[in-house]
Amino acid sequence: MIYLIGSLRNPKIPEIGNALRGKGWEVFDDWMGAGPEADDCLYAYEQQRGHNFKQALKGWAARHIFEFDKKHLDRARACVLVLPAGKSGHLEFGYMIGRGKPGYILLDKEPERIDVMYQFATGIAYTVDELIEAIK
Repeated sequence: MIYLIGSLRNPKIPEIGNALRGKGWEVFDDWMGAGPEADDCLYAYEQQRGHNFKQALKGWAARHIFEFDKKHLDRARACVLVLPAGKSGHLEFGYMIGRGKPGYILLDKEPERIDVMYQFATGIAYTVDELIEAIK
């Protein structure tokens, strides 16, 4: 199974997931179902309850979401980080690489600056077709 990592605000995630599924791979991108504002809504809710960032991370909702994502990261054989992605996505990618699993990065455009740590990636692709070839 390939865990598709990306932003809740990236409408291309389902399209990329479908392209990979079309090649016969199981792809996990169900986290996308929470919607583009899920993280914002969760944090606003926790703040309304008087919780700061650290307290919010210890709440039932945040722990449940974390365990849901981690369960599927752990069962995945590989991952793809779809850019643009935020800090959580990069942490998920690092977790997978640290566990010795292949990790690919799908760029959304030519980067404005070099990020030498992307050398941890198993492969980097500019297009979905290039990504599919790299994963094969």
